[in-house]
Formats: sequence, structure tokens, C-alpha cells
Amino acid sequence: MSKPIVVSPFARRSALALALSLALPFGQAAAQDAAGASPNSTDTRHDKATSLDAVVVTANPLKSSAEDLAQPVEVLAGEKLDEARGNTLGETVGKLPGVQSSNFGAGVGRPIIRGLEGARVAVMSGGLATQDVSTVSQDHNVAIEPFLADQIEVLKGPATLLYGSGAIGGVVNVVDGRIAEKPLDQTVSGRAEIRRSTVDDGVTGMARVDASGADGALVLHADGVYRNKDDYDTPLGRQRNSFVDTKTGALGASLVGDLGFLGFSAARYEDKYGNPGEPGDAEEGESPVHIDMKQNRFELKGGINQEFGIFSGLRASIADTEYEHTEFEGQEVGTRFLNDATEGRLELTHKPLAGWVGAIGLQGFDRKFQAIGEEAFVPRTKTRAGGLFLTEQRDWDALKLELGARVDKVKVTPDGGNKRDFTPVSLSAGLLWKFNEAWRLSVNLDRAERAPAEEELFAHGLHAATASFEIGDANLRKERADQFEVGLHYHGAKFEAKVAAYQTRFDGFIYLVDTGEVEEDSPVRQWSQADAKFTGFEGEAIAHVFDGAAGKFDVRVFGDTVRAKLDSGGNLPRIAPGRFGGELRWNADSWRASLGATRYLKQDKVAANETPTDGYTLVDAHLAYHWDAGNLGYELFLDGNNLTDQVARVHTSFLKDSVVLPGRGVDFGVRVFF
Repeated sequence: MSKPIVVSPFARRSALALALSLALPFGQAAAQDAAGASPNSTDTRHDKATSLDAVVVTANPLKSSAEDLAQPVEVLAGEKLDEARGNTLGETVGKLPGVQSSNFGAGVGRPIIRGLEGARVAVMSGGLATQDVSTVSQDHNVAIEPFLADQIEVLKGPATLLYGSGAIGGVVNVVDGRIAEKPLDQTVSGRAEIRRSTVDDGVTGMARVDASGADGALVLHADGVYRNKDDYDTPLGRQRNSFVDTKTGALGASLVGDLGFLGFSAARYEDKYGNPGEPGDAEEGESPVHIDMKQNRFELKGGINQEFGIFSGLRASIADTEYEHTEFEGQEVGTRFLNDATEGRLELTHKPLAGWVGAIGLQGFDRKFQAIGEEAFVPRTKTRAGGLFLTEQRDWDALKLELGARVDKVKVTPDGGNKRDFTPVSLSAGLLWKFNEAWRLSVNLDRAERAPAEEELFAHGLHAATASFEIGDANLRKERADQFEVGLHYHGAKFEAKVAAYQTRFDGFIYLVDTGEVEEDSPVRQWSQADAKFTGFEGEAIAHVFDGAAGKFDVRVFGDTVRAKLDSGGNLPRIAPGRFGGELRWNADSWRASLGATRYLKQDKVAANETPTDGYTLVDAHLAYHWDAGNLGYELFLDGNNLTDQVARVHTSFLKDSVVLPGRGVDFGVRVFF
């Protein structure tokens, strides 16, 4: 019987404390007129995808634009986000330079940033962790819905300074607007979409509405998504047990005004999907395996926009998340995973001090994880973590210097075992030089540390997702990464380009080693630690080749590669392959179209007991027509995926030998904006 999901007493007390601390000043601010709303106010109407470097990055406490940050950042918003949306978060961001997606069938896709994934890449919803169990096993999906995102921000490289130990490889932050921070541009706004997909006979529908009263002080929000997809087609036939069935929705309310905001949201996420690695065998009496996931999430956020003392603003947030999923073998309950977590974050930005502006912050969480069943390979574990961070920046005309430091305390206590305590420390320095209107150079130096995750420390048992007997190491030490990166950006009227080269040296890199041994008829994989080096390059260029009566034509090319080697010799396993691609885009009044191809190279730089993976080319196309009628905007769209019907295997997947990506397919539908 499933555990009932309820709000924890800690979350209720924390939410009440935050509400009491902020409610008094907001009672006055909420009554103020919304006529002077900022151009960045919540607006869900149709947005053009122009220069995304100018989009404000909310994951940064100073709310800088991407072009004003030394750290490499990618932002998906507007039309570009509409075109990129997929079943999973990984699929949605997986075509950005330096970013790919994990794969465990259509239901699972977690972002991989510069060859790093899992516990090294933090997935955030509005600046707070999703608190699912997607890092524990490759068959667990992220509990976040890309179709409800207003904006997706990808911070590449160590982001432990802002988000702690689990962000040593980067951050993906999803902005959903459920808690409005500013007045609406309109009394009522929203969007809706319905689409069909031929490759899996699927349907996806979403809707979102934001509304405010006459004075604009109270903003209400509602959203929801329904997705139903059958097993998908491949060039080799049906991929058995690859179905997806998702239902999610949320309600939110905010008081907004000149002084700031205070808001609350409640969200429910349900996801059922098949494990194509275990499709069952009727002749052998084996039932197919599927996962049934449920999550409740409650958030309270508040902020002050006016100066007080030495500070120029405040942001505070807390989320209580209760997660469970059950792995079914046919109709029989197999293994259950439970994760209850409460996380809080406080950021204070300060006035200029001797020319420096910056922020100081606190972040912490309390998490209880347990797995129940025959294949529970990780024991019940309680994790508590807290961190203090400081980030500062100063401008000297064309130069900007960014400095930061963070210290965390992490305590991991397994049921029936000895607790482990870690104190990760992170330091960061970045320099941005705009040496003329078109060119800018960025240099970053980072030292980041990560505490080992629960599964790395305490795993012991058969792990069906990796088809192996997995063994942790309770004596693992902190993982440390020292990174140097240099980037060059050019923004001209006819041409835009950016390139970056980086090297990260890991002291005590934690990874899953194929030992070559066998236990319970399964290969043994051991969590181990060794020094390693990641070296990579990525680049993107856009040429605006024509702008006339026939419309605008742009050509985009991009590429990325990463090489991961052990200092003792040999390669690290399951590293994403290099790739390059190109795209032709056309925009003319209400029309837009694109045709692109991406070549994924053969990955033969493999570890011991790992097999190479052949390369492949994916060809995609997009066509859309937009028109307005009264207060409504409409868009018809047609997307073609894998148009040449290539057999494509994802090298980072444990299922690459039995599961391939979907074959040729077309998505079509309509979007409505109001």
C-alpha cells in the first residue's frame, strides 16, 4: 500500500515563520497600483526568440543577463523553447552546446553537462532542488515538466558556489512563474497547446492561466499538463515497454507590489512510464516493469525590492517535497522509493561597498530517503546540509571581476551504519573583458568540492537499472574539481559566435567501475575514486545571411567535445560523444521554418569492459505559422524528428545495446496565447 503524502510539520512551521516575517510590509505593498509594472513582469504571451544573451538569468542572485556573466550560461525562452520542448527535461535542453541527455527510454532524460551527470548536475525549480531520486538510478526521471517552463537556464561548469555540493558539474534551473514576483502586464494572460506525435501515437496537452484583480495586487496562477504516449517506433521495430503517461498541475497565489512579493504554490506531479530494458517475456512468465511516480510540492517565496540598512533587496524561499515511486513487475509491487525533503534559501543583495556589489546567502535542506523491496540496493538514509555563500562583483569600465566563496556542512546517516560528515568548500574567480562593442573575453577559475551521494557511499545489492550488482564505498572522501576556462564571444550585426575551452582536474573523481566480476549472475560494478582530467571545447556561430522581402535567413553551426581520462591511464566510462551540427532558419512575418542536422560521433574512447558506440546523424525540421485575432494569438506548428530514420544508440545509457532512440516521426499541433 502506498504511503500517503502529507505536508510535514517542519514545512508548516517553516512556512509560517517566513510568512510572518514578510506579511506585514506586504500588506501595504500589495495595495499599490500595478501601472508601473516592469517590462520583466509575468507575461505568458507569445515571445520572439531574439538575442537570448539579453535574457535575465534568475539563477544568479544579482539577476544579471547572460552576456554580463563570466560563467557560461545558456538560456531557452520564447520560440526557441517552444521548438525544443520534449517529453523530458534532458530532451528539451539536449541540443544546447555542451549539453546532452541521458536516456532510459522515452520516460527518462536527465541533463548531461560537459560529460558530467547524475549527482554532479543540480536540477532546480525556481532556484530550489526538485528533490526527486533521479540521481540515485538511471531509470528514475526528473520530477519536472518542461512544457510548463517559461524559461530554462543552464549554468555550465562548477556552480557549487550558489547551489552547493550537487552542482559541481553545473545547474539546470527551470523558471515556471507559479509564484508571481511582479504585477502582470494584463489582467488575464495565458497559453495553451495541444499536439499529436506519430512515432508513438501520442497526445500532449497543456494550459496555463495567470490572472489579477483590478488593482493588480493579487496574482493567481493555474497550470496543467496531460501526456499519453504508446510504445514508440524505431527503425528496428517497436521499442517494447516505452510508453509514457504523465499528469501534472499546480496552483499559485501571490501578493505583489512596489515593496516586493509574497506567494505560495502547490503542485502535483504524476508520471507512469515503462522500462524498455525489462519489457517482459510472456513465454518465460516475466512481466514488463514500469514505474509509477507521484510527487507533492509546496513552495513559499517572498522578496523585498526596497533598500533597508546596507542591503538593496531580499529573496527567501522554502519548499517541502514528498516524493514516492513504485517499480511494478506487471501488477506486482517490486521496489518503492520514498524521498521527503524540506529545503530553504535566503539571499540578501547589498548596496555598493567600495565599488563592489554582491549577495550573501544561506541554503540548507533536510532529506529522508528510503528504498523498500527486494531490489532496494541503497539503505534508508538521512541527509542534512547547510551552506553559507558570498558572491561579489566590481566593474572597471570594460572589465568586470567576479569573486565568490562558499562553505557547506553535509551529514549523511545511513540506517544501521556509521554517519559521514563532510565540509565542502568552493572558491570562484571570473574576469569579463569587453574590449569593444562586439567582442568580449571571459576567464574563469574555480575550485569546487562535492560530498559523495548516498548511493555512492552505501549501495550494496542488485540494481536492475544498471543490470549489475552495485557496491558502494562508505570510506569515499570529498571529490574536488579545479577548473580553468576561457571563452570568447563576438556579437556583430551580421555574425555572432562564441567558443569556450576548459579543463577540469578532479582529485578523487567518484565513478562506477566495471570490475569484470560476476555476482548473482550479474556483472559487479563498484563505486571507486581516482584522479581524472576532463578537457573540452564547445562553440556556436550564427550568420545572418539575408534580410529582405523574402524574410530573414540565418545559418547556425555548433559543436562540442569532451575527453575524460584517468590520471593513472585509461578512460572514464559512459562519457557523452563529441558532435557537430548545422541549421538553416527562415523567418518571414508570421512564418518561421528550420532544417537542421546533428552528427554524433562514434565513441570509442571507452573504459575497461565497456563497448564502443557507433555514430549517427539526426535530421530535424520545424515549420510554424502565427497569427493574431483580437486578443488571442494562434500558432500552428509541424515538427519532424529523425527524418532519415537512423538507428541511434545513446552511449551514456546502460541500455544502449537493447534500446534505440525513436525513429522517424512528426509532431503537429496548435498553440494559443492570450
